[in-house]
Amino acid sequence: MTQSDALHPLPAGRKPWNRWRVGDDHADLSRAGHRVRPLTIAARPKNLTLDVSRTALLVVDMQNDFCSAGGWLDHIGVDYRPARAPIEPLRAALPCLRRAGMPVVWVNWGNRPDLGNISPALLHVYNGSGSGVGLGDPVPATGAAVLQSGSWGAAVVDELAVDQADIQVAKFRMSGFWDTPLDSILRNLGINTCLFAGVNADQCVLHTLADANFLGYDTLFLEDCCATTSPAFCWDATLYNARQIFGFTALASDVCRALEETQP
Repeated sequence: MTQSDALHPLPAGRKPWNRWRVGDDHADLSRAGHRVRPLTIAARPKNLTLDVSRTALLVVDMQNDFCSAGGWLDHIGVDYRPARAPIEPLRAALPCLRRAGMPVVWVNWGNRPDLGNISPALLHVYNGSGSGVGLGDPVPATGAAVLQSGSWGAAVVDELAVDQADIQVAKFRMSGFWDTPLDSILRNLGINTCLFAGVNADQCVLHTLADANFLGYDTLFLEDCCATTSPAFCWDATLYNARQIFGFTALASDVCRALEETQP
């Protein structure tokens, strides 16, 4: 029996090629190479080719408090309906991306009941007067605690079913990377390219995308799967920055069309 025959693979998580093979007196850290799956798609400011096997979809804040009647935005008098625009495009794109083997990562507010890791500055964002309904407070219409882990308000909208194989990451800032395991999860998956969807495009989506860029990930903002309740100029500035300094923008429908065209 050779040394190689005596080695056993450690559990690999979701990417079989990202694992060691070990025995009693030897550990092989070389990791088997993965098969590159190039996909060329229409994008701006230029078309691009990505590796499907190293790409993940990050869906940000498609939660009841932002997107549903009776949620926090609705309660404070903001028209939440624009935040629902990504629902149907995502319903179309999610099965396609899952079939292609792309991990789907839901990055959502999910605060601790004691708000122990939330700063005063962030509390002020959600309750500027100090006398309104803010993080952790019950919304009168539903009694659900605003963006608290396990509450109705923090749940993904009913129209977007979270698959058992999907990954869920709770966040506590406008970026999904601060104070969370998101970076570690993506690196263990071998991801180098992130597709972005969700709301608000100019706030939590953009700041998560920017941090991904700062950490060395390639970023692609999916225009048809993002939206905002902010003024129109915020959307325009988000598209400008996503293309000019952070990466690229594209349509999820074009990504799925390209995937379908590459299927045998």
